[in-house]
Amino acid sequence: MLVLQGCASGSSSPTVDTTPPTAPTTLVATASSSSQIGLTWAASTDNVGVTGYRIERCTGASCTSFAQIATTTGATTFSDSGLTASTSYSYRVRATDAAGNLSTFSNTSSASTSSSGGSNITVTVSPQRGGLTTSQTLSMTASLTNDTGAGVSWSATGGGIFTSTTSSSAKYVAPAVAGVVTITATSVADGSKTASATIGVTDLAAVSTYLNGNSRQGANLQEYALATSGPTAVNSTNFGKLFSCTVDAGIYAQPLWVGNVSIGGSKHNVVYVATQHDTVYAFDADASPCTTLWQTGANSVNSLLPSGQTWVTSGDVACTDLQPDIGIVGTPIIDPGTNTMYVVTKSKTTSGTATFHQLLHALDITTGSEKLSGPKEISASVSGTGNGSTGGVVTFDPLINNQRSALLLENGHVVISWSSHCDKGAYHGWVISYSASGLTQEATWNDSPDGAQGGIWMSGSGPAADSSGNIFFAIGNGSFNANSGTAPNRDYGDSIVKVGPASGGTFPVAGYFRSFEEPPPPDGLDVDQGSGGVLLLPTTGTKNNLIQAGKDGRIYVTDQTALGGFNATLNSIVQEVPGQLPGGMWGSPTYWSGNIYFGAALDGGATGDPIRAFSFDAGGSGMISGAPTSQTAKSFAFSGPTSPISSSGQSNGILWALDNAAPSNTCNTSCQVLYAYDATNLATQLYNSTQATGNRDQDGGPVKFTVPTVANGKVYAGGQTTLTVYGLLP
Repeated sequence: MLVLQGCASGSSSPTVDTTPPTAPTTLVATASSSSQIGLTWAASTDNVGVTGYRIERCTGASCTSFAQIATTTGATTFSDSGLTASTSYSYRVRATDAAGNLSTFSNTSSASTSSSGGSNITVTVSPQRGGLTTSQTLSMTASLTNDTGAGVSWSATGGGIFTSTTSSSAKYVAPAVAGVVTITATSVADGSKTASATIGVTDLAAVSTYLNGNSRQGANLQEYALATSGPTAVNSTNFGKLFSCTVDAGIYAQPLWVGNVSIGGSKHNVVYVATQHDTVYAFDADASPCTTLWQTGANSVNSLLPSGQTWVTSGDVACTDLQPDIGIVGTPIIDPGTNTMYVVTKSKTTSGTATFHQLLHALDITTGSEKLSGPKEISASVSGTGNGSTGGVVTFDPLINNQRSALLLENGHVVISWSSHCDKGAYHGWVISYSASGLTQEATWNDSPDGAQGGIWMSGSGPAADSSGNIFFAIGNGSFNANSGTAPNRDYGDSIVKVGPASGGTFPVAGYFRSFEEPPPPDGLDVDQGSGGVLLLPTTGTKNNLIQAGKDGRIYVTDQTALGGFNATLNSIVQEVPGQLPGGMWGSPTYWSGNIYFGAALDGGATGDPIRAFSFDAGGSGMISGAPTSQTAKSFAFSGPTSPISSSGQSNGILWALDNAAPSNTCNTSCQVLYAYDATNLATQLYNSTQATGNRDQDGGPVKFTVPTVANGKVYAGGQTTLTVYGLLP
C-alpha cells in the first residue's frame, strides 16, 4: 500500500516569510577618478534579516534603463570601477532577505567620472607640521573628499613606528634618534593622491638652566621642528601663538623645560614656571588648552610659603624695580638626573612686626613636593668691617639682598648669588653654595666684606662654570681694593671674577679683571660692569676665553685662565671693543656657530639699540670682529633682549628676542612682542607677534629681563599674567 507522508492531524502549516525589507535610503554616488565611482547608503531593515543588496546602474545623462551590476552581502558601500571617463552614471539599490523578498528601490543618485587620468579625491592630514621628542607619540588624522570609503594607508620615512592605523587616523611613535620624519597618508582608491606631515624629532632632554647650559651660550642645537623647512618657514602663516597658561603673578625667571617626565602614570613634556607669588607651575608643554600637571603656592597642597608667611612687596624693599610683588626672581635650576628643581623664595611673616626670609627649596619635578628635608632657611656671615657689619662680622640680610641671578648647578653644588633692590640698604654681593644632595651649606663668599655694595645682578643671568668647577660672574659697582697689595684686599666692585671650587667654607678667588676705564668707587656715574652676563666662549685650540659687556658698552674678551687683573693705565686682556654698544648692556650675550649676539639698550633711552651680531674667530685668535657683521632693523628699548638661538646643529639658526618695552611703535598698549631673526643675517626678520590679524598672537604683558625658552618646536615666553606658548600652527 502506498503511504502518503503529510502533516500530523491537528498540526499548523509552516510560516512563510513574505515581508520584504525596507528600501535603502540616502544613496550617494561620488566620482573618485576618471574610472571609478563610489556608492554609500543607509542600511535597510527586515523582520527576519537583510542578507544583501543589489546594485543597478544606467549610463548617460537622464538615462532610465537600469541593469544589475553587482551584489553585496551586507556591506552598505560599493566601488564601481572600469568606467568610462567624462561619463554620467546613475545608480539605485534594493535590499533582499533570506526568503528572496526584494525591497523597493532606493533613491537614484548620479555622478560623472572625471576626464581621463584625473581624480576628484583630495587628502589632507592634521597636524601638518610639529615637533616630537624621541619616542613620543603623535595622533594623526586624515580627511578625504570624493572618496569611495576606502580611506588612506599610512607610511613614514625617517624612522618611527605606527602603533595603530585606521582608514582615517594613526598613532605614530617617533624614533629613538633625532632628525626629521615625514608621515604620509595615501588614498587607497587613488594612490596618486597623498598628504604629508613634516615632523622634527628632538633628542633634547631638557632646558634645565638659564641660557641652556653652564657656559651661558644660549643655543639649543637640537631644534629640528623649527628647522624642517629652513628658518623662513617661521612666519606669520605657519607660526604663531598656540595657547597660553594663566599664572598668579609676573614671571621674571626663564621658563625651564624637561622632556618625557612621568607624571600621574603618563609621560609629558613639561614646562616649569616660577612667579613672584612664590608659586611654581608644571604645565604640559604641548597640551592646548593649557593643562596644569601640578602647582605649588598659597592655594595648593604643596605651598612654598611657610604657615603665616606671604611674598614680599616693592614697598617692603622701598624699590619699584620689581613690582608690585617679589617672590621667586632668579631662574631656578633642574637636575634631570634626580628629577629635582632647586629654587629660592622670598617671603615675610604676616602678623606683628614683619620678619623676612629667603628659603632654598628642592622640589620633586614630578609632584612639586619638597625633597631633601627642605626648605632650608638661607643665612650666612663672613668676617669683615664693611657696610652693615657688627663686631667685625657682615651678616646676610634676607630683606635687602635680591636673589636676581639664575641659579647654577655645578658638580653636585647649587650655587646662588645675590645683589640688592635699587641699591637700597647696607647690601653686599653674596655667593653661597649648597650641596645638591642634602642642601647643606658648603661655602659663603662676599664680594665687598670690608666695603659696600658690589651686587651680582647680570640682569638675571647666572654665574657661568667651566668643566673644572671654576665659577665666573660680573659684579656691579661697589668697593674695590683687590689690587692694593695690602690685606685685606678682598673687595671686587665692578669686576669680572673667577672663583675656584668651594674650599674651606669659602670660594678661593682664582682671578679677576677690572677695567681702568671703570670709574673709581664710589661709582657716581652708575656704569656698573655687572649689568651684563658672562659668556664662556668655545675653546679655540688652547684658548679658553670669555666675553662680557656692562653699562658703558665696552665689550671685553678675556682669557679664562688669566682674566687680566687691574692696571691703572692698561687693560691686559685678549681684546677690547669700544663704542659698538652705545646703549650699554642690560642682558647677556649669546653664541651660535661663530656668531656672538648683543642686545644693548640705554636705560631710559627713547630710541633703543638694535641687536648686533659679531663674528668670532673660533678656529684661531679667539677674538671677535671689531664691528657688527649684521644687525636688526628694529631698535629695542630698555631693557633690551637676551636672545637665545634655536638650530639643527650648525644650520637653520633662528635668533629669538622679546621686546619688553611698552608702549612701542608696534603696540599702543602694554605688550610684549616676540621676534624671530635669521641668525646668519639679523637684517632678515622672520616673524614678530604683531603681524597676525585680530590679536591672534597677543601675549600676557612685558616683564623686564625675561628670556624666552625654545624647545621641541615651541617658544615659551613669560609675561605679567600668563605663559604664552608659540609654535608651528598645526
